[in-house]
Amino acid sequence: MNKLKYQMVIQWSEEDNCFLVGLPDFPGQHWRTHGDTYELAVKNGIEALESLIIAYEAAGDSLPEPTVCNAAS
Repeated sequence: MNKLKYQMVIQWSEEDNCFLVGLPDFPGQHWRTHGDTYELAVKNGIEALESLIIAYEAAGDSLPEPTVCNAAS
């Protein structure tokens, strides 16, 4: 999917004993999915992001603006 320019926050949770995935550019998506490994969390995060984009488009809603970080050269 070409629109995957959104932040994905991945953080270990001792309480949940897994990596939690958040999509901060989407309202109400603080912790959207998780994974037992970092790699699985990334995979699940991408799937969750793709699902959100499809849902927004199906509802005719505008996608939120991605947060862009400019790295110093």
